[in-house]
Amino acid sequence: MAVTTLDPKIALILIDLQNGIVAYPTVHPAGEVVQRAAALAGAFRSHDLPVVLVNVTGGAPGRTDQGRSLGDLPAGWADIVPELNQQPQDHTVTKRTWGAFTGSGLDAHLKQLGVTQVVIAGVSTSIGVESTARQAYEHGFHVTLAVDAMTDTNLDAHINSTTRIFPRLGESGSTREIIDLLDKRSA
Repeated sequence: MAVTTLDPKIALILIDLQNGIVAYPTVHPAGEVVQRAAALAGAFRSHDLPVVLVNVTGGAPGRTDQGRSLGDLPAGWADIVPELNQQPQDHTVTKRTWGAFTGSGLDAHLKQLGVTQVVIAGVSTSIGVESTARQAYEHGFHVTLAVDAMTDTNLDAHINSTTRIFPRLGESGSTREIIDLLDKRSA
């Protein structure tokens, strides 16, 4: 479903736009994804709306980790990319699971701010972005996905998320469409 409206209390959640993750080979150029995410962050900040920057520093323990531990990470691997121009008022979530809501206090933080809708973007579409979108939906938030500000390491997985999963969770739109809706609210 195309993006049609934005709630008065909306927040931006950017998933795993960090040095180590954006260095992975992706189906869409990571630099363009970061550039669009930075435009969204700038627009949200200019409208005094919350920005949540999420990074990942490990995987959840257990038998299902299938040996996918992130192990010893090089210095700076989990640092948010500088293009996002992280600000003191941004809320940072460090996660160890796919979704940003698990064990992070993100739900309580957003609800304390009165947020009813979230815009989500980042890497990977089918993992961190989709998991966070599912969790946001389950927590009762209206969900909007900035599909041109996300990518994946697998094209089929990206397409599955954007065409089959996201329409069931909320609305999707481009960075430009979302920024235009933000700007219309204050015009």
